[in-house]
Amino acid sequence: MARVVVSVMPKAEILDPQGQAIERALPRLGFDGVLSVRQGKRFELEVADTVDDETVARIAESLLANTVIEEWEVARVEVEA
Repeated sequence: MARVVVSVMPKAEILDPQGQAIERALPRLGFDGVLSVRQGKRFELEVADTVDDETVARIAESLLANTVIEEWEVARVEVEA
């Protein structure tokens, strides 16, 4: 078994109103020095060892991300025993 993390973020040229709302709220909550916020999504998939990176990429592209406005990245992570 393997754990795969798919991170999905809005493309740089796409407006991110949720990220902007968080960015505006931080100083009001006493957090200074944060210059920019972009909000995305994180998916964790536990897959069989036979599932390769190409298959995970197809899953990300076809189901997890809207490739018109989002970028995605896949990373395999250690599974704790």
